[in-house]
Amino acid sequence: MPSIRHWRPRRRRRRETDTDAAKWLPARWALWSAPAVIIGYVLTVDAFAFTVTGVSFLDLDITTGDWIRFGALVAGAAAHIEAGREIERLRWTAAEGATYVNLKSMWTFAAVLVLPLPLAVAVIAFSSLHSWLRLRRSMPHRVVFSAATIVLASAVATMCLRAINPSNYPGYTGGLIGLAAVVAAAVAYWFVNYALVVGAVMLSNPDTPARRALGQLSDQFIVAGGLGLGLATSLMLTSQPWLTITLLITVLGLHRALLVGKFQAAARTDVLTGVVNNVFWHEIATKELERAQNNNTPLGVLYMDLDHFKAINDTHGHLAGDQVLKAIAAELKHEVRSDDLVGRLGGEEFAILLPGTTAEDTAQTAERIRRRVATLMTTVTTPNGPVDVSDLTCSIGTATYPVAGHNLDVLLMAADTATYTAKNAGRNRVITAPAQTDSTL
Repeated sequence: MPSIRHWRPRRRRRRETDTDAAKWLPARWALWSAPAVIIGYVLTVDAFAFTVTGVSFLDLDITTGDWIRFGALVAGAAAHIEAGREIERLRWTAAEGATYVNLKSMWTFAAVLVLPLPLAVAVIAFSSLHSWLRLRRSMPHRVVFSAATIVLASAVATMCLRAINPSNYPGYTGGLIGLAAVVAAAVAYWFVNYALVVGAVMLSNPDTPARRALGQLSDQFIVAGGLGLGLATSLMLTSQPWLTITLLITVLGLHRALLVGKFQAAARTDVLTGVVNNVFWHEIATKELERAQNNNTPLGVLYMDLDHFKAINDTHGHLAGDQVLKAIAAELKHEVRSDDLVGRLGGEEFAILLPGTTAEDTAQTAERIRRRVATLMTTVTTPNGPVDVSDLTCSIGTATYPVAGHNLDVLLMAADTATYTAKNAGRNRVITAPAQTDSTL
């Protein structure tokens, strides 16, 4: 479920009398120090949501079954939040300046399908408040705005359900008409919420690239999954209520397993370049070397250092240098095989692991990389505007198991020494580490 993670207001000194409760008073909202266009946008969305909520009470018809389903959805949403709150805190923080997507739509969309709109709005309010209390106490105007976007999305989804299949609203009884109504409601729910949140992100961060504001495609699969789970939840609540507990347990287990795996992968990645970091590269290289020793197969190591990289930082700035490193990393990943491993050891130094590669093939791979870097041209951002950077060169040292050594430290030292030899020989070249004698293996 997308929600807003955007604009940071100017920090002001915290008064001793300020409490969390006092911050909810509209007069205390940090929103008022934002640009006028953001204030207008947020207040307009909030006002529409409050109006829709008020109008929904004009046609109020709530049964005992509705109250039971309402309680089940609130309890399910609360359990979901509690089970994943530590990981969701990290995801919330990481989404600064972009849309934050979660599976809360599993419960809110189910509420749209099986409850009258006023009770669906109440589910949204309870889950939003619970998220604020247990995940991250962000600024109240953000919480209200995010809830307002979901309310408006729910209202439009409700209109679709009532227009296409009025005799079975609220609820889902199947059939072609029922399926069409649910699909239309899901698309409307997603589009309204997504458009409102992206609009706020782009207004609040005008310098943010549109691609980042729109979020990743994988985020939209999460939303689609949440909407699908919402349909499944609504079906169970109306036909087999006790099975909803099984669905909840399944979702919680998958949620935690997938997100823990995602953050473990993130911890292995160099933030700047997207290749693996130094620690993880060494971990995998150690395991690959053990496999090579057990299977009696070769293994190659490349140690690459960009030539005169400091001149790029000194001439164009560190932002330009970072952009060059990203471009270099992308070229390295394109040049090697899928089972090879590119890592950034630090600064402008990269290491590449080549399992099952002989000394000759390792040297050929290094030469292809050297030529590819030499032909690379990338546009970087400088204080004077965009500038094309070309004429990049690199020095590469290669070492292979078992020719150059029998353990990882020896192989890396051999490749590193070969790299310095390449630099001392004039740079922009590949040097292969010599075979080691029995006494140094």
